[in-house]
This record gives sequence, C-alpha cells and structure tokens, in this order.
Amino acid sequence: MDPEKAGPDSRLHHEEWQESLEQYFAGVLPGSEASITHMERLSGGAIQENWLLQVDVTSGAQAGKYRWVLRTDSLSAVDVSMSRAEEYAVLQAVHEAGVCVPEPLWLCSDLRVIGREFFIMQAVDGTAAGHRLVKDDSLVPDRPALCRDLGRNLAKIHSIKPPNGSLAFLPSVVRDPIQDTIAKYLGFLDELPWAFPVIEWGLRWLGLNSPEPAEPCLIHRDFRTGNFMVDEGAVSGILDWEFTAWGDWREDIGWLTAKCWRFGKNDRVAGGIGKLADVMEGYSEVRPRAISAEELRYWQVMAHVRWAIVAVQQAERHLSGKQSSLELALTGRLVPELEHNILTLIGGGHEPS
Repeated sequence: MDPEKAGPDSRLHHEEWQESLEQYFAGVLPGSEASITHMERLSGGAIQENWLLQVDVTSGAQAGKYRWVLRTDSLSAVDVSMSRAEEYAVLQAVHEAGVCVPEPLWLCSDLRVIGREFFIMQAVDGTAAGHRLVKDDSLVPDRPALCRDLGRNLAKIHSIKPPNGSLAFLPSVVRDPIQDTIAKYLGFLDELPWAFPVIEWGLRWLGLNSPEPAEPCLIHRDFRTGNFMVDEGAVSGILDWEFTAWGDWREDIGWLTAKCWRFGKNDRVAGGIGKLADVMEGYSEVRPRAISAEELRYWQVMAHVRWAIVAVQQAERHLSGKQSSLELALTGRLVPELEHNILTLIGGGHEPS
C-alpha cells in the first residue's frame, strides 16, 4: 500500500493508540507480547482510515515480525458505508471463496481500545495507484495476464449467492433491483438544491432500456483500478469492500470498464489496464459467461450516472457548509465530463474491446 507522509494527525494517533493496541494484540495472541515498532497512515480513503503497523511479537507460538493494516472509520464517515464489523464479515466470506484479498485477522468492537470499531488484516505488497498502473509497464509487464487475473477474482466474488448466513446484514434482494436503484437515484437528486437534466435523462434512459435481471450474486460495487493492489504484475489484494451488495454481476463489469475509471488510457477499456476480452477470458475460467455489447453499454451508462450522482452529492456537502473540503469541491468539477460520457453512450457511442 502506498503510504503518505505522516503529519501531526499520524503522530497524535500513534501516541494515543500504541499502548492500547499492544495490549490488544497481547490479548488475541495468548502467551505473547507485542510491540509496535512503526505506525503510519496510508494514503487514500476519505471514508475509512487505513494504518500500516509493523509489529514485533515476542514469545508464544506466533512470535515474529509482522506487517498488519488497521482499518477503521474516519472522523468524516458517511452513513451509506457499511460498518467495520460488516466489512470484516464480507472479507471473511470472499477470502473463503478464494478471492485475492488481504487476510482478515481480528475484529475489535471494544471502543475502549482506540475509541472506534476496527479490524486488523494482513498487509499486502504492491501499489493501487491507478495513474501509475495504467502508464508504467514495469508495474504491469503483461497486461493481458493481469486482466485475466482480475476476471478470475471477479468471478469468484460472483460465485457467492444469497442467502448467506454470514452476510445476512446485506439488504435483501428486491424483485426489480434495477428499477429500485433508479428510484433511489432519483430520490438523491430530488434532495439536491439544483437540477441536473442530463443525469435525469440518463436515469430515464436506464429505466426504458433495462435488461432482464440476472440471477443475484455478491457484487463488489467499486471494482475498479485504484481499488486493487498489484505486485509484480499480478493482483495481490482487492480492497475497499464497503459498498458490497447483492446485485447483478454485470454492474461490476460496467463499473470496471467505465471511462471515468481509466485514468486517461481510454483505449484500454478494462480500467485503463487492458482489454475487456482478457478480463472475460479469466472470468470464464471460473464461471463461463459473456456480456453483450448492448449489456456493456447499459451498465457503463449506469456507472457514469451513479458516479455523477455521487459527485454532485459530495460537491453539495462542501457548498452547503456541511463539510468544508477541497477534495469534495474538486469532485464536483467532474460532473460535466461525466455528463458528456452519459450523452455519448446514450447516443450510441461505441467502445473498443
């Protein structure tokens, strides 16, 4: 994971948390003592915080040096994100299904430890920086191979079906999930003080052209470049599961291939990394499936509409004074480009494969 330089906030948490975390580790590793030798906040994550911990465990059966990641809510966490306990349960489920994720180790709901719920997972090597992965061939020397790897992992996620007792907290599958999503998005727009006719037109097009629903399965809902770690050209860990839900497997394909997540490498449809055909080749090794050009177009429109709504919501949080944030303000500047993508796709614009 890519660390950012530690600032005053990092030092403050290090001082406040270190002793209580060391006591916590001693508790979950009976007969051992734990010493945190290094602690720094990792980059990314406006909703959650990720902290890299280097820990020396002395004595006991698990004595050794470890690199773990502590994941907890940031102070600006939003209600739409699942709790850390729920995300930990998702990580456990997908890890058991063979998905390449950081191994989940312990969940702590005792607020006396650091004042927030958190969980510990194994640290993984590599980088998730999208702007580097799409441009630097030394990081991705074999792009078709990485795309096939992504496809296999996505298919393993989609192999998990409802009902699933360990994921009972996820909202139940509705009879018409597409129309339900469109209704929710329209509700989001109605709460905003401005009109967005292009986004509304996109939602109307989605409603009029919705495909037959697919069998529901677990979907990531944020499976894109920037949310998976790559080490030596291969996936080393898929990150950020807080929006996971039961849904249509094609939604994840549309999100991965949406133009807004290609980091400028628009000729590489699969997240700026490579070809969708290679993703689907890897996917079909696990679950033989295909997505048609019209299905792809539909779910790419859905992806751009969804991201546009998120962008205007985040901009409104800044402009309304609820949360003063340059990041939120700049996110709002993405809306015109997203609207252009929506219009292009609805107008029949074709994507290379």
